[in-house]
Amino acid sequence: MHKPDMLIDASEIKSTISRLKDEEDYTLLLDITAVDYSVFPDITPSRFAVIYILRTSDFKKHLTIKAFVDDNTLEVDSIIDLYFAADWGEREVFDQYGIKFKGHPNLKRVLNHHQFVGHPLRKDYEITKGQICTETEDLMDEMTPLLKSKGYKDSDLEDLMMLNIGPSHPASHGTIRNFVAMEGETITACVTEIGYLHRGFEKSCENHNYSQIIPYTDRLNYCSAMLNNIGYSKAVEDMLGVDITPRAKMIRIVIGELSRITDHLVCNSANMVDLGGLTNFWYIFAPRDKAYNLFSKLTGARLTNSYTRIGGLEFDLYDGFEADLEDVLKDVEKAIVDSLSLVEHNKIFHDRTQDVGIIESEFAISAGITGVNLRAAGVARDLRKDNPYYGYENFDFDVVVGSHGDVYDRIMCRFEEMTQSIRIIRQAMKNMPDGAINVEHPAIFLPSKDAVYGNIEGLMNQFKLTFEGIKVPKGEFYSATEAGNGELGFHITSDGSGTPYKIKCRPPCYYALGAYARIVEGNMLADAVVTMASMNFIAGEFDR
Repeated sequence: MHKPDMLIDASEIKSTISRLKDEEDYTLLLDITAVDYSVFPDITPSRFAVIYILRTSDFKKHLTIKAFVDDNTLEVDSIIDLYFAADWGEREVFDQYGIKFKGHPNLKRVLNHHQFVGHPLRKDYEITKGQICTETEDLMDEMTPLLKSKGYKDSDLEDLMMLNIGPSHPASHGTIRNFVAMEGETITACVTEIGYLHRGFEKSCENHNYSQIIPYTDRLNYCSAMLNNIGYSKAVEDMLGVDITPRAKMIRIVIGELSRITDHLVCNSANMVDLGGLTNFWYIFAPRDKAYNLFSKLTGARLTNSYTRIGGLEFDLYDGFEADLEDVLKDVEKAIVDSLSLVEHNKIFHDRTQDVGIIESEFAISAGITGVNLRAAGVARDLRKDNPYYGYENFDFDVVVGSHGDVYDRIMCRFEEMTQSIRIIRQAMKNMPDGAINVEHPAIFLPSKDAVYGNIEGLMNQFKLTFEGIKVPKGEFYSATEAGNGELGFHITSDGSGTPYKIKCRPPCYYALGAYARIVEGNMLADAVVTMASMNFIAGEFDR
């Protein structure tokens, strides 16, 4: 049975995590979640437990800490003074489960709207209960204390201009609302509201078997859907103790890196548009479309591919895949050169991107920022190098690092990461092993059609896997991969059945957006949008 690394008393949460941070180098708070054990088959000390996931500064180790919460008070200590990431992490647990964090300065809903009643991830919440928001929230309950903490008096507030950036702004994905206080053209304070794109990923996982969840993962970061497929399938396979075939691993690397390229293409092309340069968009968006044609040919879908299976892949590479892939890679290489030729020595581009939206490395770590946004701030951390999986340790590629953490660094890091992904893909195709793409495991993988139609054992196996799902061992487990925007993790709680008891997704964009308000304060209004674009927020990851 998989268990948390540490089970502690709720009264020891703050002291334990503080010690781990100071003495054992657990400098990154990856995620906070909770589990409602009210219908779990085993008896537990109380109904709810909170779970903290930490990572060391070298990214080689992670740690899960679990503490049961007192049923009478539903209170635990806040750790917001230890990690900036705890701000939104604790608010999410409060919103979804009703657990209160003592000492949190702004414990209010963050995913559900302010008129919402109840806590949707509790097991007794009625999922068909629609709750419509009828009133706009003015966010002054957050803005006023924030301004006063910066030294403003009540009389000063009248001289400030309050402005909404989004959600109608094209760069805010139709959901993100940044409420800013302006002194002239400078943002002096910012409050962020996620908005409402709800698809209920985590709640839906509790009502579907493990295989049926794969299409839902496509809808997290829809700009690199197959990286989500890979991350989720890997988490379940790790929990099952299943090692997929060498060919399946290599194909996952190829399609994963191509998905990373499409993600970066979308980010940089859209960022250029927000800067006022449309030509770059056409240069680097065209090869992305060509890559999607390849995905369509391989998987049957362009955007949401649902390509992986627990234990392998849906399809093997088709005849002619390598030639089609090389055609795409050459187009991407040319697009990078063409696009950079327009901006590399362009003074307007430099003025708009350099020294703008700076993310300091220490703040990035405290805020739980990972991926390109962290590497651009000068922190050379990448799970493919630091905690490799699928044989990434055998590939020759560089971790791309910036020096200043500004918009310019984030754009240039993404350009160079695409080049590194192309290097990885070509090495993988050169060393592609033969053999099966799926494990031979009757409790995990569907039998062949010949077996289903030809013998009773095959028919029964097909029936049980389809209706009961893959039986995952009872316990709790966290697994992570390096997705397009950083560490994508899945914390799975299994009751031993074919349906997960609970799945928590650790999305990289959620914590990056939680830090965005502090990053843009002190910047010009015109820079807020390009900073947002350079951090590559994907709305599907926010409220899941």
